[in-house]
Amino acid sequence: MVNLQHINKSFGPQKVLQDISLSIPKGEIVGLLGPNGAGKSTLMKILIGLWKADSGTVEAPANIGYLPENNPLYEDMYVVEYLRFMADMTFTNRKSAMPNKQLVNELITRVGLTPERHKHIRELSKGYRQRVGLAQALIGEPELLILDEPTTGLDPNQLVEIRSLIRELGHDKTVILSTHIMQEVREMCDRIVILDHGVIKADKPIGEVPDLEKLFRDATENHLTH
Repeated sequence: MVNLQHINKSFGPQKVLQDISLSIPKGEIVGLLGPNGAGKSTLMKILIGLWKADSGTVEAPANIGYLPENNPLYEDMYVVEYLRFMADMTFTNRKSAMPNKQLVNELITRVGLTPERHKHIRELSKGYRQRVGLAQALIGEPELLILDEPTTGLDPNQLVEIRSLIRELGHDKTVILSTHIMQEVREMCDRIVILDHGVIKADKPIGEVPDLEKLFRDATENHLTH
């Protein structure tokens, strides 16, 4: 469960987030949309604890998995070596007490990395690198998973596979998916939240949105005319 109440954040005179209130239950995948500069990245960084809000309250699980847009990886390490290293380096509050080696093996299977487990990360395609990033984000057995543009640069086959994996992860986790791709929201998300100028302009179940593109245009009209 994620609960944000009256979150505000400014950098100098610039108001980046203004009175953001948002509740997301477990098992829901929320698509976070907005133009560049709308405040999406700031909101995500506040959720993961990298930045503090100027005011308001943040209630979020202690265990959060995060896949940033640039997906930084140690490219000279083997896939299994990297994930075991990250598991050893990560202080977690995991519900299970399984050894790190077993956890990594299960994650490799879950995200479809078994054929690539003994390859250097630098040898992997973009799609498999994203799988490594997802596996790393899942090491702490997070209750909340935050994904920033997780499908950027993937080919059509990779898109289908990663979308399917994210939908599966959303069965037992709260997932926040930041993306610019409307089709992603339609295919993966239960709900859409649109930010513009640091304000929530729309918050609707995806089933109540017959025309997502129109909703986005209407919600960000003032942004587009500046």
